[in-house]
Amino acid sequence: MAKKLVFVSGKGGVGKTTVVANLGMHLARLGQNVVLLDADIGLNNLDVIMGVESKVVYDILDVLEGRCRLKQALIKSDSCDNLSILASAHFGAGHITAAEMRLIVANLDVLFDYVLIDCPAGIDNGFHRAVSGASEAYVVVNPSISSIRDADKVLSILNTYKLNKMGVIVNRVRADLIMLNESMSVDDITRLLKIIPTGVIPEDDDLNLCSCVGKTAESKETKRAFEILAENILTGSTKMYDCLEKYKSFFKRIKLRKRMV
Repeated sequence: MAKKLVFVSGKGGVGKTTVVANLGMHLARLGQNVVLLDADIGLNNLDVIMGVESKVVYDILDVLEGRCRLKQALIKSDSCDNLSILASAHFGAGHITAAEMRLIVANLDVLFDYVLIDCPAGIDNGFHRAVSGASEAYVVVNPSISSIRDADKVLSILNTYKLNKMGVIVNRVRADLIMLNESMSVDDITRLLKIIPTGVIPEDDDLNLCSCVGKTAESKETKRAFEILAENILTGSTKMYDCLEKYKSFFKRIKLRKRMV
């Protein structure tokens, strides 16, 4: 039986879809058979981020309305043989129900080890439709007050579902700003949300560019952060990527110089 993970956010723009894409690729590289399900009906872009938009012939609505079989709609990733994508529908899919979404996930369940569901941002019908088919849920959050508040609300709603596990992934962490006390730290977020993050991903200007061509992040730091996240998801470990590590010695030297002046 596959693990069915839904990735949610209280607001758009936190990098949720990019997290789903890169996590999927790293799980596949660890030998897992993975499918990425785009449940963001109408505003979908997972196929674009994975660089397979030109390969989409059938989507989730085609499967539900019987125009193709499920396996016909699955698109293989160019980067990993054991990573597939099921595209969402651009038009006419507003009437897809939670029961139909659960049916799609149940059919994917027998084909894959992991089903990663990219949920639309917010907490409207699309949120409940996507979450209804999941066994685990992960809230993607940025280190900002508004994002933390939204994440807290989403976690409260997720508590009403019968999920095996809930987690938080802190994305776009700026270590330099944390060291300068201009941004919340991971410890601050942990204290506010009362949950230990499953993963911490640093800010990386090249990350979106890599995702658009179906590749994993190239920078050493971001690659390691996703490796740790994938290992935590796969094994249940609680390792934490330390975004501050490479800055600590630098800022120590700066402070020492200021004291000597």
